[in-house]
Amino acid sequence: MTFRAALAAAALTLAIPAAGQDQPDWNAAAVTEVTLDSFSFTPKVVNLLAGTPTKLVLRNEKGGHSFSAPAFFASSRIAPEDREKIKNGNVEVDGGETVTIRLVPVAGTYKLTCTHFMHNTLGMSGKIVVQ
Repeated sequence: MTFRAALAAAALTLAIPAAGQDQPDWNAAAVTEVTLDSFSFTPKVVNLLAGTPTKLVLRNEKGGHSFSAPAFFASSRIAPEDREKIKNGNVEVDGGETVTIRLVPVAGTYKLTCTHFMHNTLGMSGKIVVQ
């Protein structure tokens, strides 16, 4: 075996365990619930812990709403199975629906709005604070 081949094999051996350890334990994830209703988010300020695996549970009792936070979703590490639920930083949550997004957030303060016509103007806005 050449030196180059041995070096490549050693690097691969080290990388494989690291990749497996990189997966968050979603069963032990913190759960944060946000209700979308009557032109408001409850809570209006969503507080999360940076680097902590989190299940963000979005509940909508009636009507159509969205949970739009493009900068937040762009900076967070999203579970591969949940990425398709987010379109351009926006999660649609139909009336009577609950959507769960598993993610690991990054520290910062992020704008939160509903993108449906006039909902933001009527007060459906807030922020996400990750510390």
